Amino acid sequence: MDKPKMNISFTLIATVVGFMIAIQFQTIKKPVERDTRDIWQLREALLKEKELQSGLLNEIRSNEVKLSAYESKRNQSKGQVLKETIEELKTEAGLTEVSGPGITLQIEPVIESVQLGAPVTRVVSPELLKRLLNEVNMYDAKYVAIDGQRIINSTVIRDINGETKIDGHTIRSLPVEIKVGVNEMNTAEKISNRMKVSKARDEFFTENLRLNVSAPNPSITIPAYDHSIRIKYMEPVKEGSNS
Repeated sequence: MDKPKMNISFTLIATVVGFMIAIQFQTIKKPVERDTRDIWQLREALLKEKELQSGLLNEIRSNEVKLSAYESKRNQSKGQVLKETIEELKTEAGLTEVSGPGITLQIEPVIESVQLGAPVTRVVSPELLKRLLNEVNMYDAKYVAIDGQRIINSTVIRDINGETKIDGHTIRSLPVEIKVGVNEMNTAEKISNRMKVSKARDEFFTENLRLNVSAPNPSITIPAYDHSIRIKYMEPVKEGSNS
């Protein structure tokens, strides 16, 4: 046998012998452990495992109850938020009575003009009311009612057969009271001061009418809008619709 073949055979034999020695070493190092516990020890171990299982099941049930309670509270919160949102929208739309700081304006005939022989002015024109509304809105008026009629975005003030009507309500005689509500007392003071020197007073006086402006009041009540609101360009969204 030549020398290279002898080397290969020697290497192969050495590998096999080394592998067998390694197996023998591992067998000696890690002997198989036998369970030497008796029947009572096994029962005790089984009892501990069952107690552990029972504890885990109780913990799972407790967490399920907590999750159910959280879900219930969340659903109630959704309902409460929805209810509050509806109330806010109704307030913004003028469908609820509101109370707060504000001022009162009063339109009445000018008595001095009557004494001088001028005809008695018994009506206030829609144009004067619209200009007055624009002015108080410019001074941060939040809520307005004219002659007990709540003014909202869709309110129509117009002349029909010589009568001034607000959403169908007729202003039949003077004086007429206008309530203006604002958010804060400081705003009520500002709007009172501005209205006392406003051009609106001159415009009313030209028509033989006097516009009286009250001092700021910490609590005035503005009635709710009591007519049907016509909606032309909106329609309810069907449940589940993405549009």
